[in-house]
Amino acid sequence: MEKENIKKRINIALGKEKADLVIKNCKVVNVYTHEIIEEDIAISDGTIVAVGEYSGDMEIDAAGRYALPGFINSHIHIESSFVSPEEFSRLIVPHGTTTIIADPHEIVNVCGRDGMEYMIKAGEKVPLDIKYMLPSCVPCTPWEHAGAVIDSHFIRENINNSSIFGLGEFMNIPGVLNTDSEVLEKISLTEQAGKIIDGHAPGVKGKELAAYITTGIHTDHESGSVEELKERLRNGMYVMLRYGSACRELPMLLKGVNEQNARRCVLCADDLQPKTIFEKGDMDEKLRICVKNGINPITAVSMATLNAAECYRLYDRGAIAPNKKADIVLVDDLENFKIDKVLIDGKVVADNGKYLADTKKVSIEKVAGSVKTKDFSIEKLKMNLKSDNVTAIGIMPDSVVTKKTKVQISRTEDGDFKFDKNTDVAKVAVVERHQMTGNVATALIEGYGIKKGAIATTVAHDSHNIIVVGTNNTDMAFAVSKLIESQGGIVIVENEEVLESMPLPIAGLMTDKDGEWVKEKLSRIHQIAYDELKVNPDIEPTMTLCFMSLPVIPEVKITDIGLFDVTEQKFIEE
Repeated sequence: MEKENIKKRINIALGKEKADLVIKNCKVVNVYTHEIIEEDIAISDGTIVAVGEYSGDMEIDAAGRYALPGFINSHIHIESSFVSPEEFSRLIVPHGTTTIIADPHEIVNVCGRDGMEYMIKAGEKVPLDIKYMLPSCVPCTPWEHAGAVIDSHFIRENINNSSIFGLGEFMNIPGVLNTDSEVLEKISLTEQAGKIIDGHAPGVKGKELAAYITTGIHTDHESGSVEELKERLRNGMYVMLRYGSACRELPMLLKGVNEQNARRCVLCADDLQPKTIFEKGDMDEKLRICVKNGINPITAVSMATLNAAECYRLYDRGAIAPNKKADIVLVDDLENFKIDKVLIDGKVVADNGKYLADTKKVSIEKVAGSVKTKDFSIEKLKMNLKSDNVTAIGIMPDSVVTKKTKVQISRTEDGDFKFDKNTDVAKVAVVERHQMTGNVATALIEGYGIKKGAIATTVAHDSHNIIVVGTNNTDMAFAVSKLIESQGGIVIVENEEVLESMPLPIAGLMTDKDGEWVKEKLSRIHQIAYDELKVNPDIEPTMTLCFMSLPVIPEVKITDIGLFDVTEQKFIEE
């Protein structure tokens, strides 16, 4: 900061000069002292200069509203919203989110460096402050094919880039615990750069958890129980309480949060679709849930602001105090958190739900045309089962965790799966779409509920090959062919007819259209899935499907190579 700027701030704070902007008549929520004080907020050059009684060249009358620090979503995958970073900013900023910690491992799994560069450039065009983590596990396991490989050499070349905030969620737990040389090199390079490493440790406990944390990994968003939350807190981790479109552990985990341990708890979404944002919001919804579950409102606000800022060493934000970024949210009350205005860097960027910033989009040319398959045919969907008693992926509602289960099925004369509408077993397949290996893997899935037709998508965590579920090979093959033709998206079919589709030209993951379009398309797909294909009403059809190929989440998943036992770390052959 230049000397003249320092002088100006001093004189404003002393009341000798007017501030650039003053927010008058507000109830300032102080997350340091857990007080609410009726004071003005003086702002200069995008920074809070002082809190007290001040006048400014411009003034905003808060009319008695509460002033909160801008919300920080501590872990998010923008790609899972199906919209571009520019559009994502438009959707969430009116809900008070001013900073996000984004892991772009979805698009990097597809497009590698081009995907990373696209996200960074797109993020430069928005008022939302996007801190990008460098994906750590691409592919997330060696048991699949992705569109890129992020090795330690790539980390070495990029970790010191000013656009890279840290290392994204480290999912390769076996690699850490077995002291894999490549894994340790990635961690070491990040530590040497003085940057943060995010965790991803579902089910890890005891000595294995200690071994995981001792590497320097200090966050986790995968606590599956109150006991897991407490164990992570005891070990000094920051625990992310997740509430998104797919995973919603927040209400359950809040049973383990108290005034003593809340300082190490932060809030996140992980995955957030436009429909969820339109209907519920983002961080504002998480605050409402916290308060409804008995958390003190200021404690809840701290988890959305100061705690997250301290977790990520963002010492320039997270509170309303001198020398902090003028990221401020004005709300009507501390129960419903209805948002009136949102300021980022001292500028009003949202007013009464309306986004005020111009949306300027970058070119998608380098991240389009990502679906590359080889020799796909209906024949590759046929199974050669040796028994009527077969291992299947068992879906668990409201969870991306699956169970390894045995199902009794019927077979055709040549050993293929024969669908029976009186059972809840269907076929699922993954078609490799990056390296033209020609790989197609098939398996059975229980609990999805589909009774006819097929649903397919190129959004399939984390490698994002094509995944398709259906009752017959004809519709499944037709659905896959339509995704190849459209270069990615989601499609729902019956009797070789497209009932609805949502093209996703950006890496087969995102659209360049707006969130309203996505909401309409997804709502229509969901309606058809439930009403016509009879998908289980207790699951989200597309989000559930796209997690069935993630081989770092227990117990069993499917990749382009085959059915994979996550617990045993081996493929299942029957």
